[in-house]
Formats: sequence, structure tokens, C-alpha cells
Amino acid sequence: MTSRPTVVLVPSWGSGHFMSALEAGKRLLATGRGAFTLTVLVMHAPSEAMASEVQGHVRREAASGLDIRFLQLPAVEHPTGCVDPVEFASRYVQLHAPHVKAAIARLGPSSRVAAAVVDLFLTALFDVLHELTVPAYVYFASPAAFLALMLRLPALREDLTGAGFEAMESTVDVPGLPPVPPSYMPACLVKAKIQSYDWFEYHGRRFMEARGVIVNTSVELESSILAAIADGQCVPGRPAPALHAIGPVVWFGSTDDQQPHECVRWLDAQPPASVVFLCFGSMGSLDAAQVREVAAGLERSGHRFLWVLRGPPVAGTRLPTDANLDEVLPEGFLEATAGRGLVWPAWAPQREILSHAAVGGFVTHCGWNSILESLWSGVPMIPWPLYGEQHLNAFELVAGVGAAVALEMDRRKGFFVEAAELERAVRSLMGGPSEEGRKARRTAAETSAACRKAVGEGGSSCAALQRLVREILVLPTEGNDSR
Repeated sequence: MTSRPTVVLVPSWGSGHFMSALEAGKRLLATGRGAFTLTVLVMHAPSEAMASEVQGHVRREAASGLDIRFLQLPAVEHPTGCVDPVEFASRYVQLHAPHVKAAIARLGPSSRVAAAVVDLFLTALFDVLHELTVPAYVYFASPAAFLALMLRLPALREDLTGAGFEAMESTVDVPGLPPVPPSYMPACLVKAKIQSYDWFEYHGRRFMEARGVIVNTSVELESSILAAIADGQCVPGRPAPALHAIGPVVWFGSTDDQQPHECVRWLDAQPPASVVFLCFGSMGSLDAAQVREVAAGLERSGHRFLWVLRGPPVAGTRLPTDANLDEVLPEGFLEATAGRGLVWPAWAPQREILSHAAVGGFVTHCGWNSILESLWSGVPMIPWPLYGEQHLNAFELVAGVGAAVALEMDRRKGFFVEAAELERAVRSLMGGPSEEGRKARRTAAETSAACRKAVGEGGSSCAALQRLVREILVLPTEGNDSR
């Protein structure tokens, strides 16, 4: 009996990237209805905390009974002298290339490799895939707007100075979006570090070699941007990469906990849509001065709140620590807000919280996974971007999607937000009379319905997945050309 082919998935180790890619792979499996298996090549995460998190995901998914095989790649040395995480990830994966090649080569002939899907920052593996004549795909866990920008980077270089986007006086053209102010460009490109720009441009160029780019979005969310990319507006004169918008890809897997989290139990006692939820992602934390402003803004807003407040990272790491509330919060704040507010100093189950009926608004760092989780649940947002492409996501969320109330921040002071501004935004989002708030709440509800329809039977994302599966299954019989 001929064995079934396999699709090789090579995710990044960051939890948001890893689980998003794995969930996309599971959707491919389900759509393929047993026509192929999934083989996941797992790289050693560069820190103990990340490695533990990845291994927890692997253990849960390996026990799921699905046709997924996890192969742990050998450890490699860490690259040194990197200016930022993108350069580190890009060089780190280059060191893994021989191990990826060997792992894929060992799969045949018992399991023919129909295609390989790599994370957006792992395109250095294309050289190996081309050599093995394996069709190469990119899994793009960020929005199509950021994909459009990355494809545009070679052309934008001509407009930049050594100071990056912050030196530009005019807006930036991201096809499919309104003109983007330079202050909303991704922080990683604003930082006057040419190495950073070089690596983003490198990956953007290599996307053009892929058989296709699988994007965690939907036509309903980013129709104009997807159309602009497909029309060749990002890279004029060259064929656009094939796009497969299969989102929203949202992971709803369970944790190892059996009892409801304390934050969820607290929400159970709150009225519907009455709580504003503040959470800044797996790597987000605020300094002492900003914490004081947030506390003052929340207290004066009069609204119920659930605030996940994390402490600063330990030196040499990027992950926040559990906060000491007695040390970081203003004196008397907890007493003044008792009964209508909960400050939680550690990790909290964000997806479960956003889906709770008591949550009516979300102050978010604008990671794309967080935005999709909020939109899926119909929760309008206040965007407070911190790093990465979150600034562009925040702009798109307000100017493109329309499911958010804009938050003014002092970009000259590290994107500092005054208490009065947070108070205004929370009041507007949580039921105030402003048209901005009414629009955000209405649009969030409409977008939730559209997202659920997109991934359902007959929806746009469901159809895109079906086309992608047919393409993957047919490609090996058409010469197995990888470019």
C-alpha cells in the first residue's frame, strides 16, 4: 500500500507564531480529510522559558490523536552580536538549515513530502527546500498589511535616511490602506538600525520565491490589501506571490488547568459587557510612571476593569515577570477601586477572558493574535502598540477595520499615555455617547459575524483552504518544481 504524503511545517518558537502555525496545519489536515499527514520540525527555543512553553504545546498536540508527527531538531549554537530579535531569529534558523535538510531527506521514500510551510522569519530554509525540490510556502502569522509593507521595503529604501521612518515627513504608502503616518510604522524599522531593515527586506524579497503565502487573515478583514498585493501594487513589474487567506486562525486549545481561572471566576460575577480588559501580551510590560497613569485613568473612568499587570523582564530576557502590586500601584488604588476592578499580576487566559460575556472592551498591545481573538469574540478595542508591527496593526485597526477607539500617545516619550487620555478612550469605548465608540462597538459585532462566516462551510477562508489543499496534492505530480 502506498503511504500518504506529508506536509512539513517549520514554525518559529515564539508561542504566538508556533501555535498559530500549528493551528493552520491542523486546519490543512482537516480539510485534506486524511489525504496527507503533518510533520512538524521543532527547533530548540533559545530560552528555557520559551522551550518549556513549546514543549508543553507539543505534548498536548502529540496526544490529540491527529496525524501529526513532531521531530525535534538538534540544538545549535546561538548567534552573537545580533541587534534585535529578527536578526537573531534569521541567523539562528540559518544554523538549522543542515538539520532541516537531513530531517526532510529522511522522510522519503516512506513519506513523500508534498510541501513545506515555514514561518515568515524562516525563509533562509528556502535554499534547502529548493535543493530538495520541495514546494515552499510561507505561513504569515501577521496581517496582510504587514505583508504588503514587507514586499514594499526594497522600493521604500530609496525614501529612507539613516534614521529610518521617523525621519520621514510624508506618509508611507501601504497598498490597500489609507496613507500611513511614519509614526505608525513598525517600531523595528523606526529604530535607526539598518541591520533590522536589511533582514526585513531580505525576508520580503524571499517571499517572492514561495509557491504561495498562507496569511492569517480573511477577505472580509483585509479585502483591499489582499487585492492590492494580488494586483502587483507592492512589487510592480513582477508576478505577485499567490495568497491563501485562511483566517482568522485562532487557537482555542485548553491548558493543563482543570478549574476556572480566578480572573474568569471574577468575571462571572460582573454584568454583561461591563468590564474593560487590559492586557499587553506575552512580552509587554509598563514602567512605573506609566502604571501610575493607567491606574489614575481607570479609577477616574468609573468603569469596571480587569487589568493584567506584569513586571519588567529580568535582565537578559524579554519575558515580563509577576508584578508586586504593593510596590507598583499607587497607594490607595486597590481600596478605591475595590468591587469594580481586579488587578492580576501574572499570566491570565486571554482567549477565555475575551470570550466572556462580561467583557465589553479590550485595551491591547495590538499583537495580531490578540486582535483576531478580540474580533472573533466581538469585543471592540483601544490599541496601545508597544513593539514589532503592532503600530501598523493599530493604524489598520482604527483606519481600516474600524473596530477600535484611537488612543493618543506621546511618541516622543516612548509612546506615553496620559491618564486623562486613557479615561477618555475607556469612557468612549464602554458605552459613551461618542460616535467613535458607537462605531467601534457596532463594527466589532459585525466583524465577529463575518470572521465566523469566513471559516465556516462555504466561507471565503474555507474555500481558500480547499484550494490550497488541492494545490498541494497536485503539485508533486506536475514536476515538483519548488519555485
